[in-house]
Amino acid sequence: MGYDEVIVQLGDFGRYQKIIYLLIALTSIPVAFHKLAGVFLLAKPDFRCALPSDPANASYDLPSQLKELAYPSEKHTCEYYQLAVDVNGSYYRTSNETQRCSRYIFDQSTYLNSAVTEFELVCGRGFWGATSDAMFMVGVLLGSIIFGQLSDKHGRKPIFFASLVIQVIFGVAAGLAPEYFTYTLARLMVGATTSGVFLVAYVIAMEMVGPAKRLYAGISVMMFFSLGYMLTAAFAYFVHDWRYLQIALTLPGLIFMCYYWIIPESVRWLLSKGDKERAIKVIKKAARFNRVEITTEALMVLLDEGDSCNQEQKQRELEGDQEQQQPANTPSVWDLLRYPNLRRKTLVIFFDWLVCTGVYYGLSWSTGNLGGNDLLNFVISGAVEIPAYCLLLLTLNRWGRRSILCGCMLVAGVGLILSGLMPKSLHWLTVTLAMIGKLAITGSYGTIYLFSSEQFPTVVRNVGMGAASMVSRLTGILAAYLNSLAHIWPALPLLVYGSLALAAGFVSLLLPETLNKPTLETIADGERFGRKESKDLYVETGKPMEEQPLNGVLANGKGHKF
Repeated sequence: MGYDEVIVQLGDFGRYQKIIYLLIALTSIPVAFHKLAGVFLLAKPDFRCALPSDPANASYDLPSQLKELAYPSEKHTCEYYQLAVDVNGSYYRTSNETQRCSRYIFDQSTYLNSAVTEFELVCGRGFWGATSDAMFMVGVLLGSIIFGQLSDKHGRKPIFFASLVIQVIFGVAAGLAPEYFTYTLARLMVGATTSGVFLVAYVIAMEMVGPAKRLYAGISVMMFFSLGYMLTAAFAYFVHDWRYLQIALTLPGLIFMCYYWIIPESVRWLLSKGDKERAIKVIKKAARFNRVEITTEALMVLLDEGDSCNQEQKQRELEGDQEQQQPANTPSVWDLLRYPNLRRKTLVIFFDWLVCTGVYYGLSWSTGNLGGNDLLNFVISGAVEIPAYCLLLLTLNRWGRRSILCGCMLVAGVGLILSGLMPKSLHWLTVTLAMIGKLAITGSYGTIYLFSSEQFPTVVRNVGMGAASMVSRLTGILAAYLNSLAHIWPALPLLVYGSLALAAGFVSLLLPETLNKPTLETIADGERFGRKESKDLYVETGKPMEEQPLNGVLANGKGHKF
């Protein structure tokens, strides 16, 4: 608690922290650019096979009679019938066998071009566009693993700026890619760096804010992401060429390079590495800026905390040398799945993460499937996130985490299912219901971060959160393919997302409420929390809580009995 005490004396959210926090939060905007850019980079306009009679610069539009003769149907324009002209100048089919397309003509009324039109990712290559989006999410998954570990080992600051540099390089490379595979590889690398930028920046921001302000600080960072979401549409409105759009969305990352001389290294990370000298320099700089005098006693608490941590670590190393025959009790995902109650809660949390991520990105990437103005739908989809986060700020500490998570999931499920069932004539109602679903799932997404961290015990909290985040990327990858099925039935993705959200809403009721509950510290605490038969263990056994064995682990968490 040493650093927490010092940061309270600095001010939970003093001037220095506010400035650094704002600068860090702004980096969420280009992360949103890259995560949502695929909507426009891989936009799939209407198309048709080019007929042998079409000139090189032929228009997409054809007379309705000619279109009926040339193509099997309006939805199946990947083949065409061979046509000829009679003496009266009228077209007729020369055979009832269709021909394969040699090239395609795209409707340019909405999009000038895209990677889909340039690389011809239609018909037999139609799923390649979805694969590109899926590979971007694979990059996000890999980045969360790689950059997360690197930031723990080498520091938050160097990994944050390394991610920015790599993001700019490969972001420009994606805009210059000569063919599909180069483009997809570059986008995968950009996806990986979004984790390096956003997650590391999020950690830096949260590690310098006092405990009383962390809920507001965490949710506010997400609001900046939503701002970037909406600004992506502004770029797409003014920049119509997909290559220029990709580069335009990348170059703002150069602005954040100047942060190198402003953003400090995380004090918590410095202390964890025993670098008290650099940590104290950052604290004193913040104190001067906040016009606060840090007392010697407070600094001594900080130093003593760091020394005690180092001594405990050395002692553990010595004990490890002396007890080599005993396996190290390293926290792992297995600890979350070993005990029945903790396993049940963990699986529910994993399912909630899967649904939140899949539905959120599925809806964000599929605004073009709702019909009407794609840009307007996209902007509304981003704008509804702001009131969702405001709702969380007002209700999470009043109504509880479980009720908010369950309620948001159920509202999202109902809204999306109804949206999918609306007739085409009620387009405005379809969009409205879909946006209600988007607002609700955004609220769920914001809640699950906090709720999960409170469900996992301290000894496995990082492991649990990392595992939940990794698992959730699976549905992020699958969402790209699910959205591509809209050409079969436009309502199908919405109905699937709505059904998943409903199921997750009801399953979330199995989780115990964590509002105003003590922090779970040990595996035994996690196993006991929310268990019906654990209301009065002291009365049942007549032993103190810390001495009660619990499914192979002592209640104080100090040893396993296997």
